[in-house]
Amino acid sequence: MSASLYEIVELSNGDVVLQRADENGEPLVSIRFSAESLSFMRDGKFDVAKAMIEAGMEVAGDLADMPPEDWSEESDSELYDKPTLH
Repeated sequence: MSASLYEIVELSNGDVVLQRADENGEPLVSIRFSAESLSFMRDGKFDVAKAMIEAGMEVAGDLADMPPEDWSEESDSELYDKPTLH
């Protein structure tokens, strides 16, 4: 099994995406910032997006290490029907 290489790039429309470096397929993750949030970040947009992607990958790795019986019993519709405030 070969390891995949990934890259974080900024697209021409301003989105920051995580994609496989060796393919032209759909991005694995796409981040789009609002104009208001961009005004706060100034030149740090790419750094913020990178930190968000790294945090997501860390949590995904933690979840992959958990046995399925430890996963939440809520259905997807229950999870996505109510907004989560962080």
